[in-house]
Order: sequence, then C-alpha cells, then structure tokens
Amino acid sequence: MFPKGDNDVRLGFVGWNTWLWAEAPSAKQWGPVSASDSGSGVTVSLTAEVDSVEWDMGDGAVVSCGKGTPWSEARTQGGKNVASPDCGHVYESMGTYEVTATSNWKVQWGGAGQSGTLPFSLSRSASYLVGEYQAVNG
Repeated sequence: MFPKGDNDVRLGFVGWNTWLWAEAPSAKQWGPVSASDSGSGVTVSLTAEVDSVEWDMGDGAVVSCGKGTPWSEARTQGGKNVASPDCGHVYESMGTYEVTATSNWKVQWGGAGQSGTLPFSLSRSASYLVGEYQAVNG
C-alpha cells in the first residue's frame, strides 16, 4: 500500500489516493503453479493461480482487483496525488483502519476422467493510519 500508513510519519491522508498492489516475488506466490502425481494407474493434475484480490479497507469499502500496479514517483509525476490505474481507494475520515487483503485462488484439477475447480483463499491484515491536513488562517 502507498502511502504505507504504518506509523504517524508515513500515514495515509483523508482524500488522498491510496494505491493497492500484491507483490509476488515468485510465480508460486501468484501462479499459475502446476503439479501432477500418479499412483495405481491414475494421474491427478492441478493448476492453481490467483483469480482476484479483495481488499477490505476497514471503512466499509471492499476493492476487488488483480495484482494492482505498484506505486512509484514516476507513475505519480513525482509523488502527486494520482489515482492508481487499477487498484486504489480514498478514505473519507481520519482514523485507524484494519485492512485485510484476501487473495482468491482458483485451483483446477483433473484425473481419472474427472475434473473441477476448487476455491482457496489466503488473507493478511494490518492496521492503516489515516490523518487529515488542516489549514489555519491567522
């Protein structure tokens, strides 16, 4: 996520575009990952891959997307408040939010003349701090 929102120095802001993305350093963390095994004359094969990621933003909003696009200064013209092209959120109130990202996997299997698809999900949660800029006229 960007801003990181993990402490009072790197917090998110009300009205600011928060970028969301899933980092996958290896194909095993996103897919597709395939495997097969044989025994007693039967071969069973499966292929698993992430179908979508759902972000429960902790404020009642749920954002559903793919991997998302990692934030970078180049993508935001030097850090300006630019929306993510495919996976983002804007908070309307300051506070601490429990954000949960859930990767929804699709596991396709086949063997012994049978086949199907099984759902599988993995989740991770973290607190996200959102502050608010205020101007004072004096």
